Amino acid sequence: MLHQPRSSQRYTAKVPDDEPVLVKRIFELVRKHPRYGYRFITAKLRQEGWQVNFKRIYRLWRREGLKVPKKKRKKRRLGTSRNGCHRRRAEYKNHVWCWDFIFDRTTSGSPLKWLSIEDEFTRESLALKVDRSITSEDVIDTLAELFAMRGVPCHIRSDNGPEFVAKAIQRWLGQLEIEALYIEPGSPWENGYAESFHSRLRDEFLATEEFENLAAARRLTTAWREDYNHHRPHSSLGYVTPAEYAARCPTRTLITSGTNFRGRPARERRRVRLRHRR
Repeated sequence: MLHQPRSSQRYTAKVPDDEPVLVKRIFELVRKHPRYGYRFITAKLRQEGWQVNFKRIYRLWRREGLKVPKKKRKKRRLGTSRNGCHRRRAEYKNHVWCWDFIFDRTTSGSPLKWLSIEDEFTRESLALKVDRSITSEDVIDTLAELFAMRGVPCHIRSDNGPEFVAKAIQRWLGQLEIEALYIEPGSPWENGYAESFHSRLRDEFLATEEFENLAAARRLTTAWREDYNHHRPHSSLGYVTPAEYAARCPTRTLITSGTNFRGRPARERRRVRLRHRR
């Protein structure tokens, strides 16, 4: 027994006789109470007469790979069928805008995300922004640029996506007196103009182009949007282009030079644009 290295000596743990039955009972309690952790399970076992402590149950809990499922955060649902495009129609230029997201990938498999904004009355593509990811702040920045160039719409229609129902966007639109029209959850046809535009975008552009990288996607997107607005005939407009149709239509939300956001002075643009971050 002399001169034996300590590293060669091992203690062989003895499995208690009741452990298989105990593990079986733990699984039964977990199936019955999926939101209980190992401490609650220990308490339930003690109620049944088991002489166990938290440490033993925790060891078995880890060995069997048990864990409490993460709680799912409930989504905010603000939409209603009353805001659908078939009920609240656009009556003039800049009356109702619609926006939505569409996705694709580069040749290497990296994700791409497009934000599209259209005027429902003229069918113009007002913005077609592509990036790896687009947050609610990116959406606000894109809208602010459009407001400076085109004017402020009366309504903006969208689904209940997290970027659109974000409190920052709701607060910012409220300050500009723009009504957000959220459609009924699970009813994409109520945002029909955005869906129709995306079907054309998918069929005529995304399905026919391969994007090597983000820069190539942005370049091709700009060219396609220019062709869509100024050269592609639109059947619902009598086969004229959206830009030509928009030129014939007067707008009721005109802005003058040096003003923005419904008559706000130009020097207040940045103040209004960044107010959502406070």
